[in-house]
Amino acid sequence: MKKETPVNNSNLEAHVNNSADTAHSVAAPPIRRPTWEEAEGNPLPLGVNWIEEEQAFNFAVHSEHAESVTLLLYSPADLVNPLLRRQLDFLHNKSGRIWHCRVPVTKLGAACYYAYSVSGETIPQLHSFDPQKVLLDPYAKFIFFPPAFDRTLAMREGSNAGHAPLGVLTDRRSTFDWSGARSPYHESDAVIYELHVRGFTKNPNSGVDPSRAGTYAGLVEKIPYLKELGVTVVELMPVFQRDPQEGDYWGYMPLNFFAPHAQYASTQRVDEQGLEFKNMVKAFHQAGIGVVLDVVYNHTCEGDYKGPIYSFKGLDSAGYYMLSSDPANPYANYSGTGNTLNFGQAHVRKMVIDSLRYWKRGMHVDGFRFDLASVFSRNADGSLNWGEAPIFSEIAADPELGRVRLIAEPWDTAAYQLGRGFPGLTWLQWNGRFRDDIRRFVKGDAGMVPEVMRRIYGSDDLFPDNRVDAYHAYQSVNYVTSHDGFTLYDLVSYDRKRNWQNGNNNQDGTDANYSWNCGQEGDESLSPAVLALRRKQVKNFCCLLFLSNGTPMFRAGDEFLNTQLGNNNPYNQDNEIGWLDWSQLRSNQDIFQFFKKMIAFRKNHPSLSRSRFWREDVSWYGVGPTVDLSHDSHSLAFCLHGASQDDDDIYVMINAYWEELEFNVQEGTAQEWKRIVDTALPSPDDFSDDGIPLERTKYLLAPRSIVILCRPRQRLNEVVKTDVPGRASGTTHLR
Repeated sequence: MKKETPVNNSNLEAHVNNSADTAHSVAAPPIRRPTWEEAEGNPLPLGVNWIEEEQAFNFAVHSEHAESVTLLLYSPADLVNPLLRRQLDFLHNKSGRIWHCRVPVTKLGAACYYAYSVSGETIPQLHSFDPQKVLLDPYAKFIFFPPAFDRTLAMREGSNAGHAPLGVLTDRRSTFDWSGARSPYHESDAVIYELHVRGFTKNPNSGVDPSRAGTYAGLVEKIPYLKELGVTVVELMPVFQRDPQEGDYWGYMPLNFFAPHAQYASTQRVDEQGLEFKNMVKAFHQAGIGVVLDVVYNHTCEGDYKGPIYSFKGLDSAGYYMLSSDPANPYANYSGTGNTLNFGQAHVRKMVIDSLRYWKRGMHVDGFRFDLASVFSRNADGSLNWGEAPIFSEIAADPELGRVRLIAEPWDTAAYQLGRGFPGLTWLQWNGRFRDDIRRFVKGDAGMVPEVMRRIYGSDDLFPDNRVDAYHAYQSVNYVTSHDGFTLYDLVSYDRKRNWQNGNNNQDGTDANYSWNCGQEGDESLSPAVLALRRKQVKNFCCLLFLSNGTPMFRAGDEFLNTQLGNNNPYNQDNEIGWLDWSQLRSNQDIFQFFKKMIAFRKNHPSLSRSRFWREDVSWYGVGPTVDLSHDSHSLAFCLHGASQDDDDIYVMINAYWEELEFNVQEGTAQEWKRIVDTALPSPDDFSDDGIPLERTKYLLAPRSIVILCRPRQRLNEVVKTDVPGRASGTTHLR
């Protein structure tokens, strides 16, 4: 039986009364403490990022070896003395190798620019960790150059406050309307056109409004011209922000990998420069033209130990750059510009991938051409990783970069990895062998016929499509000229470079041009015969480029014989030498029309440009039934059968010899074929849209000329399977 416990009534009454008092009282609100991230900041993402729910900016910068990092915030009224200085405490503001903090907008006041000051143990040879230097955030999306900006102060000891580039705290509410513009993706119709943003429209004769000449907005005005020409992809020479006082006209000396070059904008308002770039991309997309950026991740404009300290050097030289074992030259130099970024470091690779994502996601670009991409293959000690260098697998694994067009310049100053030697297995590659072999053949060098057959076919010796490798023909980016070297007109006008104006005693630029002046050097007092031969050679180059399997690329202005007066390396010529001369378009309409029609011909015949190699669809001939592969041969022909691609048959006869040759068409009857092109004929007879019927199967080709014939398409089941002499099969078709 449960025992009852006596109740003390007085105690119970007191308890009830106390409960009633508590029920009628108001509870004190809990004290809200800032979260750890609010108090200390977040290490990711790197750079400066707006936190909408907190109305605050988060700052994060990578510096492994720094002992002290200070955030500097500036107002437009005083670019020398920081409005706010926040010294970061490693016990609160450091995670791993990243320093970070968060600043509410209420504490910013009038500040709209930012930078860092960093100190640490100095390595004398590297000239790093100078706490007096105002340092730019590597992740800055927009960069402000103060009116007193001075490159020389960054190159010597002491403060450069008020003279250094600063990051910008951009308008956090800004958005951009991308509607109405789909990113195009071109396959068999891909024709890449390499251009320089400033040089394309800077010349007063470009026809662009003077206020927009040489800018992103200026390119938009030229879109109708590009549409008429027929190009489908523009490859912009570097648009990363660079040092405006370095004299780097081409743009291959980047200061930063996220900010668009401010000097290419028609507006000086920093908050509108990114908007102008986006408007340019959107306009290209609305016209069905893709945008590829020539990106330089292998080095920076900070140069060697004598160069300026703007950003990476001051933040952590040993953490960002590859070092050498030579005390006199402490920075490894595989770029030829003084330094090389260290892709053995995970944070360097992350910075590159973050940059690619930003340009893809934020700016909607369609692809990237990587300058000196073999640097990506280098280990921390400078040795080449011939296996799977980490950055390639990291890019491949990124879902945002999956459909991006990736193009490599597959070499650096000490490595040549063209073709299967390059670790990016699915990347496209600039084919320097195509350039050199086609140039040598057209100028008349002996022994080039077997090599030219390979290049026309798609360079399967470099990009084999066997079971193990399984490359595609389109991975070969075929080109005869690019920014680096002679223009196409100069290639047929100069035997020797004329780079004196660059200021390097004519020692810069390559001597291996494989050029021929057609009998007279330069452009003074030319005979009509030399002028005619040059035009014919230009058309020959044009034909071989657009008849070859692969992805064609040519440089802006080649379609109207733009000249650089023999300068094959005008990297510092921000003048008429480096700018396109649009008066040449009016003078050379015949060449422009020929390019335009050859581009259209290629697009109308997808049989030429395939995902795979031509294999059994191509038959090789010479002037007769067999191709002459001897050392002294200068001619060949081929027939590309288009039935498998629901296309016409194309018969091409090529005479690179300096005397006329009679070719015998080896397939079909004369009545079946129509002549489309004969480069020896003057314009407009050199190209017939409808075709001129052949009268006989014998065709006399003029010296140094190319003829293209077409035969109407046949259904695949109508093609007669016969043993045609010279018909190729398998992957050893040229052996």
